[in-house]
Amino acid sequence: MPKSGQGTKGPMERRTLLQREETRELFIPVVAVALALVLGAVLVKLGGKSPVAAYSALVRGAFGGVGNLAETLINVTPLIFTGLAVAFSFRCGLFNIGAEGQLIMGQVASAWVGFALTGLPAFVHMPLALVAGVAAGAAWGAVPGYLKARLGVHEVINTIMMNYIALYLSHYLVIGPLKAPGPLPVTPTIAPAARLWRFLPPTRLHLGVVLAVAAVWLVYYVLFRTTLGYEIRAVGQNPEAARYGGISVRRNIVLAMVISGGLAGAAGAVQVLGLQYKFLDIFSFTGYGFDGIAVALLGRNHPLGVLAAACLFGTLARGAILMQSIARIPKEIIGIVQATIVLFVAADEIIRRFIAPRRKAAPAAAAQAALNGVEGGADHGA
Repeated sequence: MPKSGQGTKGPMERRTLLQREETRELFIPVVAVALALVLGAVLVKLGGKSPVAAYSALVRGAFGGVGNLAETLINVTPLIFTGLAVAFSFRCGLFNIGAEGQLIMGQVASAWVGFALTGLPAFVHMPLALVAGVAAGAAWGAVPGYLKARLGVHEVINTIMMNYIALYLSHYLVIGPLKAPGPLPVTPTIAPAARLWRFLPPTRLHLGVVLAVAAVWLVYYVLFRTTLGYEIRAVGQNPEAARYGGISVRRNIVLAMVISGGLAGAAGAVQVLGLQYKFLDIFSFTGYGFDGIAVALLGRNHPLGVLAAACLFGTLARGAILMQSIARIPKEIIGIVQATIVLFVAADEIIRRFIAPRRKAAPAAAAQAALNGVEGGADHGA
């Protein structure tokens, strides 16, 4: 029977330390964003412009009116999907650099199903075209996942190469077998039944934003409420310990890359079905896949964090347009702000020292901290 004083105090102290650590982790991206905005203001001032006017124009460009708000949400939508894709693979200890290629293949597949199949009702055609894009991205992600699981080939190299394969394969398809009549390298326009429903007219806001938010909930549920999610996170934390516990590391690596690729493919699908209505080879390399890496880093690889980070990056991208046209501030300033955010988040030790400077612990305190860590690990294992 535990002692009354010690048996209850230990777990409470550990929970308090855990809460402090979680709060500190939450502050890291917040401080990174604040420091990046301050840097942006300094650069604007050095250019002889007003930082207040610049950021006011940015906010108006992103949220000033229904039309601007709709365009901001349109920018946010693919970032949510690609951010989730990169974050999901991170949770399994994998670095998916191939979200851009998976997005391209999702675009091609959705466009093909959208124009090649005719006579289908909307409640069949639109989901079918969406699923085709997800499946194409999943298949594209499965290749580096399989090579990693079976042969140990590093996924970073494979996914980068798969990006270029997707780019040039789509280029061949759109100037050859899938080309629409005319001089432009585009596919035929998809059927109206395959298009995502647009609401809030006359804006271009479409059902994809709802699907993106639903994807956030789905990824959260899979990662933190299912056995599959537990196994994927276990493999990401320690593959050898996961294997010792009876978890198939190879299977979960492949599954993580398949799901990650499917999420990136969904980003391409909603772009074609909700906005473009065709695959345009000119704009196939959108950059959303690479931006998804920054979104996942800023969101700390958590679905809710990805949602917040995607909203921030989408807002900056949309607001930069009006900031340039009204305040005469180069939109490249926003690029510097985004890059600075990623820098501070990636080099999080800088932020940690800024939030809580290190102190030399007394030997007794250090020993007690180590003992608490061992007890915490035992409790967690139990």
